[in-house]
Amino acid sequence: MNQYETVFILNPVLSEKQVEEAVQKYTSFLKTQKGKLSNQENWGLRKLAYPIENKKSGFYHLLEFATPQDIVSELELEFRRDERVMRYLTVKLDKHAKAWADKRKKRNSAKTK
Repeated sequence: MNQYETVFILNPVLSEKQVEEAVQKYTSFLKTQKGKLSNQENWGLRKLAYPIENKKSGFYHLLEFATPQDIVSELELEFRRDERVMRYLTVKLDKHAKAWADKRKKRNSAKTK
């Protein structure tokens, strides 16, 4: 299994409940496909670098997971089908990116304490 990281942007007109439902949809999809979710971060409502669909902000969310490569294409297909998702990006992590992600997780856990 390979380690991946996906960041997706949800439409800013969604309510908090709708955002949570969308995130739950993708986390449960990964779990049903025998993927292992290692980290999940809600970055909240942020301003976009450029307008997308005439929207200037969006809800950012990060998922870090381990799964076989063919599941990633199915996940991205689900992103394309969902009208709530404005953009997404999935990246395969190498050893340096894994180390940086672990450092980020430690830093975020220290902030919450």
